[in-house]
Amino acid sequence: MCVIVGRNKEKAQLERAINSDAAEFVAVYGRRRVGKTYLVNEMIRDHVFFRHTGLSPYDSQRRVTLKEQLKNFHFSLLRYGMENISQPKSWMEAFFMLEQLLEQRNNGTRQVVFIDELPWMDSSRSGFLTALEAFWNGWGNAHRELCLIVCGSATSWMLDNLINNKGGLYGRLTSEIYLAPFTLRECEEFYLSRGIRMSRYNIVQAYMIMGGIPFYMNCFTASLSLAQNIDALFFDRKAKLGDEFNRLFNSIFDNADACMKIVRTLGTRHGGYTRDEIARRIGCSANGDFTKNLKALIASDFICKYLPLGYGKREEHYKLIDPFCWFWLHFKENKQISQTDYWQHHLQESEISAWRGIAFEELCFCHVRQIKQALQIAGVSSVESAYVSRGEDGVSNGMQIDLIINRQDDVVNACEMKFTKAPFTVSNAYAQTIELRRETLEKLFPHKTVHATLVTNLPMSRNSYSDVFQSEVVLDDLFG
Repeated sequence: MCVIVGRNKEKAQLERAINSDAAEFVAVYGRRRVGKTYLVNEMIRDHVFFRHTGLSPYDSQRRVTLKEQLKNFHFSLLRYGMENISQPKSWMEAFFMLEQLLEQRNNGTRQVVFIDELPWMDSSRSGFLTALEAFWNGWGNAHRELCLIVCGSATSWMLDNLINNKGGLYGRLTSEIYLAPFTLRECEEFYLSRGIRMSRYNIVQAYMIMGGIPFYMNCFTASLSLAQNIDALFFDRKAKLGDEFNRLFNSIFDNADACMKIVRTLGTRHGGYTRDEIARRIGCSANGDFTKNLKALIASDFICKYLPLGYGKREEHYKLIDPFCWFWLHFKENKQISQTDYWQHHLQESEISAWRGIAFEELCFCHVRQIKQALQIAGVSSVESAYVSRGEDGVSNGMQIDLIINRQDDVVNACEMKFTKAPFTVSNAYAQTIELRRETLEKLFPHKTVHATLVTNLPMSRNSYSDVFQSEVVLDDLFG
């Protein structure tokens, strides 16, 4: 079996289901390109009995028809030993044929069935979900030899129709496996497993561009520098990820254009917008379809919903958290760069430095668990948010703290993030800014102690002002 980086909990869940002596129905879900198919294929390599992958309905200029999906399923049945059958005319008939195949080849051993990209098979008015329900409830759950594993990148579909199903499939799953993007530590292990050697400083920069997405990381060439790899993947005339943004959204969402509009809007402000602000900016009504799109983007790990400190419940913000989207919108879509070696020749420019600062803050937001471990408060319950104050006139004299850890042990960590090439030096003016932020939070939390925390890639340079920070988290801590 090929070495699988990380995923220890997920591997254990799959191994339990594969080796169980009862009927198992397992759903694997997570962001597209995160490694779901690879994980399942490696785990079932010696056990697979039937495998099928739905046709992507968005790869061409037209939608794939129900007839084509059924034809593809028919080919899979033939591939795994079904004989003398005509193409099914409905999903009900197709799943009945699968039952026949499993019964014909049943020799008492485990029958692992893997259906990948399940949401793609559920086209409008196709009756797919009803047929899947009939297959499992009417036949599958009574056959202890069966282990049914289904997988999908359309996370909202998986959540609505399987995991949170309120109909015939309610409570039928025996295991739910959510596959998250890699952490920095897992990224480091992944690169080493592929013979790609990079400093932690560069691994962090790679994460700022691609997040912890194995598919993107696997596109790296070991002999190239980080900057050369970025040019080859994004800016070369035949860049492998040259059209990834559109393909990514069109392969996951039914309303891809509407979802991309939301993401583009959120990409204009680091702290995000409220629901009404987003709707107003993209020129649509904040109706049920709009809500559905927001939920779908949250489920697929592109955006998150949070309540800024001091705001009311009706002022919840939506924030873009996907590093790939941040990078794409800023450097690919907005700038329309034609230079094929752009990244190598602009690394020192202020625009990229400014982007790094924001991208590092997003990276820290994704590694709160590691930050808490470094602060030795991993076991302390907390709520993470941001603080945004627009000032009395709504524009000037405002204040923004990008990460606040509000702890149940009556301490609030106000985190400042700095990504620099040289150790960060606290100036007199900056120390006064930190003190002002501390005083503001102390007024909001009069019963709590406020600790200023610096999260940085290099230990800060010590001087007479550095004591303004009560704690410090450095790069190696983020790899914890």
